[in-house]
Amino acid sequence: MAKTIIISNRLPVQLQIGKGTINAIPSVGGLATGMKSVHKGGESLWIGWSGLTDEDIHISLAPKIDEALAKHGCTAVNLSEQEVEGFYYGFSNRTIWPLFHYFMEYAEFELDFWETYKSVNQKFADAIIAQSDDDDIIWVHDYQLMLVPQMVKEKKPNASIGFFLHIPFPSYEIFRTLPWREEVLKGLLGADLIGFHTYDYERHFLSSVRRLLGLEVSFNEIYLQNRVIKVDSFPMGIDYNKFSNAAKKKMANAQRSDLQEKLDSHKASAPGTKLVLSIDRLDYSKGIAKRINAFEYFLNKYPEYQEKIRLIILAVPSRSNVPQYQLLKREIDELVGRINGELATVNWTPIWYFYRSLPFDSLIDLYTSCDIAWLTPLRDGMNLVAKEYIATRTKGTGVLILSEMAGSAYEMNEALLINPNNFEEQADTLKQAITMPEEEQANRIEILQKRLSRYNVEVWANSFMETLIQQKEESPARVAKKITPSVLETISKKYKKAQKRLLFIDYDGTLTGFHKDPQKAIPDEEMYQLLDALHNQEGTTMFLISGRDHETFGRWFLHKKYNMIVEHGVWISKNGEAFQLLEQVKNDWMQKIRPVLESFVDRTPGSFIEEKNFSLAWHYRNTDPDFGQKRAAELNEVLTSLIGNDDISVLSGNKVMEIKSSNVNKGRAAVRILSEDTYDFVFAIGDDWTDEFMFQELPKEAITVKVGLNKTQAKYFVEGTKRVRELLKKFIA
Repeated sequence: MAKTIIISNRLPVQLQIGKGTINAIPSVGGLATGMKSVHKGGESLWIGWSGLTDEDIHISLAPKIDEALAKHGCTAVNLSEQEVEGFYYGFSNRTIWPLFHYFMEYAEFELDFWETYKSVNQKFADAIIAQSDDDDIIWVHDYQLMLVPQMVKEKKPNASIGFFLHIPFPSYEIFRTLPWREEVLKGLLGADLIGFHTYDYERHFLSSVRRLLGLEVSFNEIYLQNRVIKVDSFPMGIDYNKFSNAAKKKMANAQRSDLQEKLDSHKASAPGTKLVLSIDRLDYSKGIAKRINAFEYFLNKYPEYQEKIRLIILAVPSRSNVPQYQLLKREIDELVGRINGELATVNWTPIWYFYRSLPFDSLIDLYTSCDIAWLTPLRDGMNLVAKEYIATRTKGTGVLILSEMAGSAYEMNEALLINPNNFEEQADTLKQAITMPEEEQANRIEILQKRLSRYNVEVWANSFMETLIQQKEESPARVAKKITPSVLETISKKYKKAQKRLLFIDYDGTLTGFHKDPQKAIPDEEMYQLLDALHNQEGTTMFLISGRDHETFGRWFLHKKYNMIVEHGVWISKNGEAFQLLEQVKNDWMQKIRPVLESFVDRTPGSFIEEKNFSLAWHYRNTDPDFGQKRAAELNEVLTSLIGNDDISVLSGNKVMEIKSSNVNKGRAAVRILSEDTYDFVFAIGDDWTDEFMFQELPKEAITVKVGLNKTQAKYFVEGTKRVRELLKKFIA
């Protein structure tokens, strides 16, 4: 039976060794929680490092460790101290981590680190290869294992492999500085689906693939030899109910923890005092030092808030043996000491600073007690703390100040978003948070909670897996054959030999190139002459088939008496007759389509749904322009596959996609025309996804041609509109 194999640097368990016994304790939070729905029963296997080096494990304990891990569906990749030093502390955290977070000054390009990184990645790949079957689904996680997908694909070319990067992917200008940039990209491209938290990271990755490897990229698909690799963004959620329910339980429980009692006592002794929470790993990417400096700037700019606000900093220890982290710890210690020393009074200490990890219950105490969460990373892949804080605000109040540089900012527009490098903005935003009316707080919190509860960590994991499975189940992209002079000669001979010919010719992107103003893409004289010759040719029936509106095509071509199918099959005109509507309309399909649009709203910040009597419109004018266009193309594909034979069509407008009741597309219209007579030569040519309906629906013996080399159902392709005209001229020569 097929299984799911999850691969990460660390296993989702912690090993406890005592007096010859081994216990494996499941980890809580983060990836371990997110993968619960994927890693279950005997249907999955998790491969990773146990956290113990070869030197830590006595030979007699090795079988017991394997047995303890197996009970949790895990198997270990064993690493030596030297391998951990070069692979994890070296290349992963002293090269990739700073580079991908835009701290180029900290990035170390050591050949020894790179060689160790490669060898350890090969260890992980070998473990996967040994444990996997061809029908298994493999999901590789994060920056420590970026070479693994290609290493596995080389040995198992039919394997279905997904990869998710949990940190930012940097811009091309940053990434290109990595000496082993091509090797890293090729390693990732062994995956069939590559996931990122945000569209920006996805866009940076695609740009690097185009520029460094010269591969063709179409929207979010990469064409590599006979493979199509899909790249997409999946913003990671949290276990929303866990945090929300914990907060509700705490509120309902009369018994208070020691921490909660101290927080309550402080608030009672100083009514009106605001508690501001700052929780991060101690990492230079989190901007902790800048935040402390900004807090000092705030207290000096708005002295009236001295003794009325307290910043609680929880810095969780991280990579304490890396030099930059040791320097950062010292800097923060000194900053907190200086500010408290200069500004503290007998009754007030500006900053409470904790350098430690806290148990879950204590985190809930902090989340529910603090009026403001102030999270200002300089660069962060996602930042789940922001989401956790919102989930615990069960009273409907609280303010989140969030850095624009955090991946979660794209989903949390209702937070107060700031530039972490702008002290003036940080100070003013902190004042705005302090003075924000509770009604406004409640409105913002309510919207955020609805969104986060709907797109939680389980939905994130399942969404990625469903996309990966879909990628596996789809038939491989047909590799269209280029129309070379010899191929064109063969097609031309078939054309001239035929007695009755049927031609379907797209307009924009096929007969003519695209223009910024579509109304300027008017037919030229050469086009008219070419179409006249085809239209008037004995034995030839020619249809222009386009997404254009019938009014425009009527002005351009009705006087020529060409046959035309327009608006993706909504209207038809034959031999100069007035356009006729093909189908009746209905709206009973709308309940089925709305959940699909809602899922795209969740994943496309700024978009919204407009419901009409006989249509649904998905608007994306307020989204990032590139992201909106990409999501629109994806939505087109999803809807057209979902609709099937239902009476619905999808039309694209200016920053809007409208799903209408019409039961038509180019394929259905072409097949209808084909059924009206008998033809011994059928030809169709077009450039975009709407033409794929024709390529799919027409008989196998039809000559189908795609303009441009993209994923297609067509048999052939030509490079551009110039080649299209050369091809059509061959028919009348």
